[in-house]
Amino acid sequence: MPLSRDLIDKAKAAARRAYCPYSRFPVGAAIATESGTVFTGCNVENASYGLTICAERNAIFQMVAAGGETTFDVIVVYTPTPKPTAPCGACRQVLNEFNPAAEVYCVCDGPDVIRSTVRELLPNAFGPQNLG
Repeated sequence: MPLSRDLIDKAKAAARRAYCPYSRFPVGAAIATESGTVFTGCNVENASYGLTICAERNAIFQMVAAGGETTFDVIVVYTPTPKPTAPCGACRQVLNEFNPAAEVYCVCDGPDVIRSTVRELLPNAFGPQNLG
């Protein structure tokens, strides 16, 4: 699925809702499922930093919580920075759980875009395929 203006706009809107008083680093994510349904997430920080949830995982958890769909085709991650930022390791692991072949686009306020797949971001990943 190609990168769309709609997904970028939804990721940017999600970033504006981020709760990040500690890092002051808002992140927004928008995922699209095979059916075309879009789920968004933003980072939500906590004074006990380990309890923080990243935007990418928040979007995945929104998809699962909505019921019905448990795989996605594309994720757009937006940061209001001059250069794009790739998902953290924890997010890469969660994204892998729901589609290692999904396309990942990391966008920012500058012209650069990181384009990858989950599999490329997390080579030799552990996932459901290893449990069988």
